[in-house]
Amino acid sequence: MPMNAALDDLDRLDPAAHAHTGEWVAAVLRARIADGKLLPGSKLSELTLAALLGVSRNTLREAFTVLAGEMIITRIPNRGVFVASPGREEIREIYRVRRMLEPAAVLWGPELDVDALADVVADAREALSRGSVPEMASANQRFHEELIRATGSHGLAEIMARVLAQMRLVFHAMSGAPDFHSHYVELNADLVRLLAAGERAEAAETLRRYLDRAETELLGHLPDSP
Repeated sequence: MPMNAALDDLDRLDPAAHAHTGEWVAAVLRARIADGKLLPGSKLSELTLAALLGVSRNTLREAFTVLAGEMIITRIPNRGVFVASPGREEIREIYRVRRMLEPAAVLWGPELDVDALADVVADAREALSRGSVPEMASANQRFHEELIRATGSHGLAEIMARVLAQMRLVFHAMSGAPDFHSHYVELNADLVRLLAAGERAEAAETLRRYLDRAETELLGHLPDSP
């Protein structure tokens, strides 16, 4: 997707309310990446982005520094700034974080909303019925975001936002395997059934196995996999 199209709804945002901070710009770009609107390898033009966002190039560079630290973008000398393409070690690190956060949220999250999770599963099933891989991927992202929201922690929600942006970049590697997303629709539904029955411990263990499976499958699809 062209960068202008990826940011075509910025007129609904109010950058002035955020004082044009680098953190705000980073959040906007991170969200577009998490939504699949900016793909791995996309070049991020300073001139174009600064104009679209209505910020200075210095502010934009602050945002790039934040996103580079999160492994969401990559700076290449003499070439520019690009949306990152995660490799094997980046995928392993993503799943190290997810295995620590998500099962704990399922087990102890005080604000767990099973109805909200069920609604996401319903959206995913509807996307599956239409064969829409992007919408299934988006629903899967929302499902895991909702799990972390159960913690009631703004800090953990911010960490998960970074992880989900990284995950969207990883999902791009699975574009040739559309079934990758489809079988996680019912795995998410299984988690909802366990949580609705109050089986939090079993749900947490099921989620750990689920994450192990997803990591193995992703690593197996990388071009340099053995």
